[in-house]
Order: sequence, then C-alpha cells, then structure tokens
Amino acid sequence: MLLHLTKDNFDETTSADTCLVDFWADWCGPCRMVAPILDLLAEKHEGKVKICKVNVDEQEELATRFGIMSIPTVLVFRGGEEADRKIGVCPQEEYEAMLGL
Repeated sequence: MLLHLTKDNFDETTSADTCLVDFWADWCGPCRMVAPILDLLAEKHEGKVKICKVNVDEQEELATRFGIMSIPTVLVFRGGEEADRKIGVCPQEEYEAMLGL
C-alpha cells in the first residue's frame, strides 16, 4: 500500500522501518513516469518496506527540510535516517537496490 505523507506523519512513518519516499508534484511529467513503478513496488514488497509519497506543493515544509530542488527525488530512510537519494526517473531495479531488495 502506498502511503501519503505530511509533516504530521512523516517522522513517525519513516522512523522504524525501511521506507522509500518519493517527493513529487501533480504537474511533473517525470513524476508521473515514476508513479506506476512505485505502485508496483508497494504491491510487490508490502509488509517488507514502506513506499511513500510527499506532494511538494502541499508539503513545502518537508521539501525544504530535505533540500528537494528537483523532482522526482526519491529518498530511502532506515531507522529515521536518510540512507540513499536518487534524483530523476530510475528503473524499478534501481529503487529495489536502494531498498536492499
């Protein structure tokens, strides 16, 4: 299941498990290319990792906090700490490698 994060639930959601977070926007073409890949990852690896999205237009505070300058930007968190970062569209295998899958 894909989770949508806000400033209110971000820290709690990313603190415990391995978590991939996609910073995106509705108007972003490359973001729309990443969306089906992340949907597939969320379904394929449900229960192993969390796949999350942050809309940068709605959650500017989070985008600023993590220095998001280009979208899509995908971050992986382990135990609440940023462990990896990729900017732009990547193949599914690259996101799985970031997650250690």
